Amino acid sequence: MFDLNPETDLEIVREIAASPERLWRAWTTPEELKIWWAPKPVELVDVVIDPAPGGRFFTRMRMPDGAEMAGEGCILVAETARRLVFCDALSAGFRPNADSFFTGIILMEPAGSGTRYTARVLHKDAAGRKSHEEMGFFDGWGTVIDQLAAYVAE
Repeated sequence: MFDLNPETDLEIVREIAASPERLWRAWTTPEELKIWWAPKPVELVDVVIDPAPGGRFFTRMRMPDGAEMAGEGCILVAETARRLVFCDALSAGFRPNADSFFTGIILMEPAGSGTRYTARVLHKDAAGRKSHEEMGFFDGWGTVIDQLAAYVAE
């Protein structure tokens, strides 16, 4: 269902020394998501996440220069401690947004004493994938995964 298409998708896979249940809490608790979801020194100043199909996923980041960037999305799939799928094509209640950039898929699979964590981002075409990669996908998403791993290890 969520197979990787190398022409349009980007993916990072890591082993994290925490249970899928712990990672799920870090993802679905706004106060926790604020701590690790933005690559430092960017600050996540506002988060709304309703981890259920049709639920709202909103974030607002503050850049070091004070500029802010907001993202409005919708939860598509929420399987506790297993899978979280969200997109920016829709907002809460499956209402269409004007623009769309990607669908995010977070997979959490038990692996030994931790979790195999997969962050996969689907784009509508190869140009969208290329643009996201050039914007720093691997550095940015890699950084927040490192921050997540450090946070849940505390």
